[in-house]
Amino acid sequence: MTAIQINGVVKTYRGKVHALRGVSLEVMDGEIFGLLGPNGAGKSTLVKILMTVIHASQCSGTMLGKPIGHCQTLADVGYLPEHHKFPYYLTGKQVLHHYGSLSNLPRKSRHTRATSLLARLGLCGWENKKVSSYSKGMLQRLGIAQALMNDPKLLVLDEPTDGIDPVGRREIRDLLAELKEEGKAVFLNSHLLSELEIICDRVAIMVKGLVRMQGTVESLTMASRRYEIESKEPLPSWAAETAAEVRDTTMILHGDDPAIVQPILDRLRSENITVVSVKPVRENLEDLFMRAVDHTDNPGAIQ
Repeated sequence: MTAIQINGVVKTYRGKVHALRGVSLEVMDGEIFGLLGPNGAGKSTLVKILMTVIHASQCSGTMLGKPIGHCQTLADVGYLPEHHKFPYYLTGKQVLHHYGSLSNLPRKSRHTRATSLLARLGLCGWENKKVSSYSKGMLQRLGIAQALMNDPKLLVLDEPTDGIDPVGRREIRDLLAELKEEGKAVFLNSHLLSELEIICDRVAIMVKGLVRMQGTVESLTMASRRYEIESKEPLPSWAAETAAEVRDTTMILHGDDPAIVQPILDRLRSENITVVSVKPVRENLEDLFMRAVDHTDNPGAIQ
């Protein structure tokens, strides 16, 4: 079942500013989906449309099986905005009680869930301290906790690890993996490409209001997979005929099947050429990102 399915979402602001130019994507139940793109790509605009913070100029699709904008459906969605603010005079526990009451949670359930989430997000000992004393990273943790107060089926997180140290990011990755195992869908907007590559099942790359790429990192990088064979001595003349590319003492073979490497290794060894290394190589998420961005200025760069 799809948690989010949208087609041709358009948002045009006054002055004919085209924030979204026909965005289509699909997020499945029980998966972590990463949305990435440069500043101004329209990521936060799309998230705000899904959460009815702003209205689309044109939108077709569903969220949790209901049309985008269906008010009752939002009760099953947890949301962390990019620049969230909490009343500075409230304690961490009071903040969660407040958001729990907005979700119509009974008082007893609010207390139990707030206590559990504060512990789960590493805020034990801070529950009764005012949020004015919280660091930026602690406020992010509290923000994720409030997004989970209503035990949502879909979690929409806009830059959830912003301001959090590497240890905290690891803990949040583990938490998101646990939520996925519980069957929840997570829609994640972040500029931290390495984080998305580790945790996401699928990603979409947005540039200037359009989705340029969408799929698993594995499928998106399939065409770039290759083996690089490095030798100690100069390569023989037949290497240029066998390999896709030769760079000094390195042969490059396209594909991800290890069987294509074995005959070449055997031939090199038979000619007493020392093989220094054999490396499987593929693009990473940063490479995909840069390729998508380059395509904007150079149409045809993406094959």
